Amino acid sequence: MIKPIRLYFAILTALGGLVLPGTARAGQANGRSEIVVLRNLSFIKIDDLEFGAMIAGNAASTVTVAPSGGRTSTGPVTLVGGTVQPAQFGGRGAPNQNLLLSINANSITLTRAGGPQTMVVDTFTIGSTPVTTLTTTPNLFRISSATGIFQFGLGARLRVGANQTPGNYSGTFRLTLIYQ
Repeated sequence: MIKPIRLYFAILTALGGLVLPGTARAGQANGRSEIVVLRNLSFIKIDDLEFGAMIAGNAASTVTVAPSGGRTSTGPVTLVGGTVQPAQFGGRGAPNQNLLLSINANSITLTRAGGPQTMVVDTFTIGSTPVTTLTTTPNLFRISSATGIFQFGLGARLRVGANQTPGNYSGTFRLTLIYQ
C-alpha cells in the first residue's frame, strides 16, 4: 500500500518537478491578439514610422528610413539600434482602381517629450514602383492586385541637429487617400 505522502510526491514528480509547501510561485502574462477585417474602399494604418535609436554628433546629420525597410545616415550621427521600420498602410479598393494619395504637410516637427527641442522629418517616400515622394499635392496610383487589397511602406528623412538633446521625440502626420 502506498502512503498518501509518497503518492503526493510521485504525482508532483510525474508533473515535472518537486514543489515544497511555501515555495510555489505563480505568474501571469498578458498576450495581445488582433485582426482587422477590411471592407471595400477602406484605408488603415498598420505600423508607425520608427527611426530607431541614435547618438547625435557635433554637426547636423540625417537618418533615412526607406519605404522597403532599412536605415541609412549622413553626417556624424551614430546609429545604435532600436526598432527601425517604415510606416505601413493598407486598404481595399477594386482591382485596377485609381486612387489619389497625399500627405498633410511636406515636413513635420518631432518634439522631445518633456522639452522644447525639435527635429524635422521630410522627404516622405512611398514604396511604389518606382519609389515616389509624397507631398501635399495628390499623386495618382493604381491598385495592381487582383483582389483590390493593397499595402505599402512609407519612409522619410529625419534631420538631426548638431549635439541634438537626447530624449524621445514624436510627431504625427496624416495621409489622405481618395478612391477614384
